[in-house]
Amino acid sequence: MALNLNSSNVATRENRIGSITGYIGNLKDLAEKSECGTLRGCGRCFSQSSTCLSSCGLGQLSAIRDVAIIHHGPSGCSAASAGSYYLDKVMAKKRGVTTSTVYVGTDMNEQDTIFGSTNKLREIILEVNRRYKPKAIFVSSSCATGIIGEDIDSVVDEVKEEIDVPVVAVHCEGFKSRIWATGFDIADHAVLSAIVQPPKQKRNTINFKNFYESARPEIIEMFKKFDLEPVFLYCNSTVEELSHISESLATTCICGTLGNYLGNGLEEKYGVPYVRSINQCGIIGFETWLREIGRVTGRSEKIEAYIQEQRAIYIPQLEEIKKELKGLRAVIGMGPGYTFEVSRVLNELGIEVVWALAWHYDKKYENGDVPPSMKYLLDNDINFEASVSDQQNYEVMNVLHKYKPDLYLSRHPGSTVWAIKNGTTAVYVADEYMIFGYKHTLEFAKTILDSIRNRSFEQNLAKRVKLPYTDWWYEQNVDKFFEENKNSDTAGAKAAGGVK
Repeated sequence: MALNLNSSNVATRENRIGSITGYIGNLKDLAEKSECGTLRGCGRCFSQSSTCLSSCGLGQLSAIRDVAIIHHGPSGCSAASAGSYYLDKVMAKKRGVTTSTVYVGTDMNEQDTIFGSTNKLREIILEVNRRYKPKAIFVSSSCATGIIGEDIDSVVDEVKEEIDVPVVAVHCEGFKSRIWATGFDIADHAVLSAIVQPPKQKRNTINFKNFYESARPEIIEMFKKFDLEPVFLYCNSTVEELSHISESLATTCICGTLGNYLGNGLEEKYGVPYVRSINQCGIIGFETWLREIGRVTGRSEKIEAYIQEQRAIYIPQLEEIKKELKGLRAVIGMGPGYTFEVSRVLNELGIEVVWALAWHYDKKYENGDVPPSMKYLLDNDINFEASVSDQQNYEVMNVLHKYKPDLYLSRHPGSTVWAIKNGTTAVYVADEYMIFGYKHTLEFAKTILDSIRNRSFEQNLAKRVKLPYTDWWYEQNVDKFFEENKNSDTAGAKAAGGVK
């Protein structure tokens, strides 16, 4: 699908790549319908399994060093700024760099929402530039400005003549998409359209889109062996670095949900190959990913030698641990970029996934292909129960109560806590690099082993915590509940013309 970088607006994931926020069934059905184009999402009348897309979009942009974020909306819309500001400062200090990124809210009031406030916005942009001298300014809309039709694009076009750094309109109206990951695409679109410059020369660099670069030192050392230098995006990136990412040999990402738009955009506009493979989780994923990097950069021989060297160190250790993990049963609740990747890793370790919950699901990526993680599971005949956007506590608790898995894995700390209160051993997969490559896959396997060997904490907590769910609630037929919910959603979709 061609990206329109001449427009400041980005089509939502629902409209652009057919993403859905409601599904109950199994993995095979989900993957096959994605592949043949017959997948239809169900609507939900109530859901707490999401967040505002502006938090994702502006959170990504605010992580860039020495920029200004101007959030044009009521003061409440800038509430996320505190978390972003704190996190950005912590990440910069951890890296040993400094950043003067500022996050400014325009504090729209009732009068502004009735009569508009473009003049006020213009003055704020000029004052922010004068006072803070940022390297780039991102001017974001909000739900309020979107509803009244505030023309931030015209304001940005006007002030560009007076400011000598990039000024970018970012359309982050929270209501425009039910999928928070659309915010990642919005941030990528802003960078691609206003920061990235046409290549002047090719460099031995590889763009690496990730969240918080926690494995930065070891990845730099690894890529040195292949005569490659990773450029981590966007945490702690500079505007100057971002302007040159079109000169890299390839683009890759830690999570397809996070980096799909940027990777496809750089490939489409500047011919930078996007590494499309299952991600780096687990042994199979890591080796597949490295070999694909070798293919697109012409370094296959060096990478193959590295793989064989590392296998000799880690595979024997991993095989010993797998003997104790074999036969365990797990439930997973994560974003789509990790749910189906971690499912594959658990399969590698001999752990059976009995149910997987994803926050949303992308039917196709920008190039028209089914996500690699799903294609791998389909090609290898791996199947289990799967659902989309039903990670509200009462739903997770029903699944755990029915299947009684040995462990629950999540990237959401809230649901992990509830699982532990229920007496279920839980592993919080917080760090994006927790299952990265040989070393971290081995550590991940050991973490699971430690968790199942000592369940005293979960058992003691479950005895002492009174949950709001009664025996009557748990004794209901969860399959019937899910089926009724599914049928109800399908009926509603049919009435609206969404299902044929």
